Amino acid sequence: MDNDHITRRGLVLGCVALMTSGCTTASWPIGSPFSSNGVSYRNRRREVAYSGGEAPGNIVVNTYERYLYYVEDEGRATRYGVAVGEEGLTLKGNAVVGRKAEWPSWTPTASMIERKPRLAQYAGGVPGGENNPLGAAALYLYQGGRDTYFRIHGTNEPWLIGQAVSNGCIRMTNEDIVHLYGRAPIGTGVLVI
Repeated sequence: MDNDHITRRGLVLGCVALMTSGCTTASWPIGSPFSSNGVSYRNRRREVAYSGGEAPGNIVVNTYERYLYYVEDEGRATRYGVAVGEEGLTLKGNAVVGRKAEWPSWTPTASMIERKPRLAQYAGGVPGGENNPLGAAALYLYQGGRDTYFRIHGTNEPWLIGQAVSNGCIRMTNEDIVHLYGRAPIGTGVLVI
């Protein structure tokens, strides 16, 4: 037999091996912290044409469109659907990623508790994990070397992507924040419009 040809048996066995080894496209189980169940097709991550003036490697959050763009080379960007802050609770302008954390803990600020008294039960903080509202990872936004208390973070409520529901932070699915987290080092420029 010629070694340069693939046999049907070899192809089938190779496909079976890949499928059983976990080397297929990820589809997170229902209830998984990485499940995108409930996220509309419109809000799924995809590569798009991008004509903004920001340099590759920067992040642009368009709160009106409810998309986050990670700017790529050659007029392209990775676009992610996001949930944004309720009216009047959104950071605007330039910032940088000043800190990053995986499975971060969360403590509501005093102003959050004042607006939503039910959050007082979490005043002592919530440890990182699947039940934490910051999800799998967070990018902490800084201006002038100071923490703004605004974050780009995951969520345990992926069905809210595309809405204005948060206390000002930018929410992404856990799957998407993990994707962005690996691409955006500390010092990444962020423009929120």
